[in-house]
Amino acid sequence: MFDRIDRLMRSLAAFLAILGGLVLIAVILATVASVTGRALLWIGLGPIRGDFELVELGTGFAVFSFLPWVQINRQHASVEILTMHLGSTANRLIDLVADLLMLTIAVLLTWKHWDGTLDKFAYGETTFIIQYPIWWAYASGLVGAFGFVLVSIWCTILSLRALLTGRDQSHGETVH
Repeated sequence: MFDRIDRLMRSLAAFLAILGGLVLIAVILATVASVTGRALLWIGLGPIRGDFELVELGTGFAVFSFLPWVQINRQHASVEILTMHLGSTANRLIDLVADLLMLTIAVLLTWKHWDGTLDKFAYGETTFIIQYPIWWAYASGLVGAFGFVLVSIWCTILSLRALLTGRDQSHGETVH
């Protein structure tokens, strides 16, 4: 059962990261097409209408989609100058505290993002050029934010298990 949940969390994180990467590629292609259109105004082409609005939407989605992948693979920035000289139990405790802090950040970020989405939905604001509802952009980020919370919960469970059993847990390619 534990291994199935681990595979599910890793699959969720990978799926969101791949989806975020595909959206980022679409943003890049749209930007290239828009800039090319601007450069070729003289032959009747032009920029993509509302290109910067699309870039904002896609980039926000992509950033939130990458957070679960970074968390499950323990790829957040870390400084190991002191921890490399500590014992394995101390490092497991540090991992647990770091995961609890990251879970707290993930929950707060998702909660406030949810509030912002509801606020934008209630006001019915739209973007200036394309006129799509602004809450769509907020809601798209919530997909990755919810994934970030789920993966952060799982990483906390992994760290607690490692501390209680005294065995290091593998996290993606890294073993602590």
